[in-house]
Amino acid sequence: MTTTQQITRFDSADAAAGGTPRPFAKAVRAGDFVFVSGQVPTIDGEIVNGGIVQQSEQVIANIVEVLKLANCTLADVVKVNIWLDDPRDFTSFNAVFEKHFIANPPARSTVQSSLMVDAKIEMDVTAYKPV
Repeated sequence: MTTTQQITRFDSADAAAGGTPRPFAKAVRAGDFVFVSGQVPTIDGEIVNGGIVQQSEQVIANIVEVLKLANCTLADVVKVNIWLDDPRDFTSFNAVFEKHFIANPPARSTVQSSLMVDAKIEMDVTAYKPV
């Protein structure tokens, strides 16, 4: 963790498959906001097998772990951006999303975008938690 005035950076991103370092922080706190870098459905740098439901669950699990670095939870999330590889996965993804965000629904944007090989989803979040 590094701190510059009101900005705190939490851990460098995990190495990608093959051990390639990635030049960005997992999350950055700027004042009362925490910005979590885009998360894909990986474990130890490898995309998890399975469809959109399994991959969505893994992305959210990864986000929960990064939020913990900044002492935040999903309840602190105020904005979510989602990229789906296949728009036909929208309904299945929404069922997973709703399960995790039903009590505290954030603002959200969802778009279709070509993603890295075998990833069906990428998601980033912004949390608000006064220090």
